[in-house]
Amino acid sequence: MKLVFASNNKNKIKEIQSILNGSIELLSLEEIGCFEEIPETADTIEGNAILKANYVTEKYGYNCFADDTGLEVAALNGEPGVYSARYAGEQKNADDNMNKLLEALSAEENRNAQFKTVIALNLNGEQHLFTGLAKGKIMHEKSGNYGFGYDPIFQPENYSQTFAELSAEIKNKISHRAKATEQLIDFLNTIK
Repeated sequence: MKLVFASNNKNKIKEIQSILNGSIELLSLEEIGCFEEIPETADTIEGNAILKANYVTEKYGYNCFADDTGLEVAALNGEPGVYSARYAGEQKNADDNMNKLLEALSAEENRNAQFKTVIALNLNGEQHLFTGLAKGKIMHEKSGNYGFGYDPIFQPENYSQTFAELSAEIKNKISHRAKATEQLIDFLNTIK
């Protein structure tokens, strides 16, 4: 089966390809000739995933899936949430985002947080949504060199290391994106 993954984020594409482990032939936006920035103007994570998937299906005619991910911090009423990538501004800089979040939490004892990924799949005229959560907490400082985004400050439940300290192999089994992708794979396996 061939599916377009509606993303230009090379880290995300690499992570999804690793999770899929060759079970689906994945095409990137670049490979279908889509070089424009797909608008992410919804006010929910689900909404942005749907916008991106619909954009590719409507403009390019492909079966595809898109994901959107946000970090939801309990003490900040779920922020940065849908604005995670541009929390510190439109430059979408991971260090700036982490620094702003650490500053916002500097006086907070409750550091509980969760990553949430929603995948919207457009397949043969139908849309399906899959949601993956990774619960954990925000550390007081950055640690680790792997991963991307907020990984250096997020410690998943039942682990003593941040996502950025864990190997890709472990992260790709326990992450929010892995959980949503597993649901996607299970669904695709039922219709093969």
